[in-house]
Amino acid sequence: MTLSIEPTRILLVEDDPNDVELVQLALSPYNFLSRIDVVSDGEQALRYLLGQDDEPPAHPLPRLVLLDLKLPKVNGLQVLQTLRAHPKTRQLVIVVMTSSQEDSDLNACYDLGINSYVVKPLDFQQFLEVTQQVGLYWTLLNKPPLLSP
Repeated sequence: MTLSIEPTRILLVEDDPNDVELVQLALSPYNFLSRIDVVSDGEQALRYLLGQDDEPPAHPLPRLVLLDLKLPKVNGLQVLQTLRAHPKTRQLVIVVMTSSQEDSDLNACYDLGINSYVVKPLDFQQFLEVTQQVGLYWTLLNKPPLLSP
């Protein structure tokens, strides 16, 4: 019996072009991903996920959001707070991938309901491996909640 895996979409919210490239490099070999969309600030992330000016987003919600904390315009904690307060995205799977090892950031993220907090390794190979593990777990193994369209 062949297991059929539905392609998935990931939203990467990251302002560092090097980290964007590394995430794309880490996840590109996997055919279970239909698309990795990238936005570079918190304002773009909110528009992508919630729409703008009473207009819904032009695409379906992603299966997974990889969210950096240190973002321009609207920081990652504010993005997280807004998404968790909105009924459409309250249960969306959000994994914070950040360089911050601050306990205050960690606790604030969990208080706001993230699904996981991952500190980005500085080593190139470790960064690729961690990103692959995060992507594989949250898109293949984890059973996400059913989100309303």
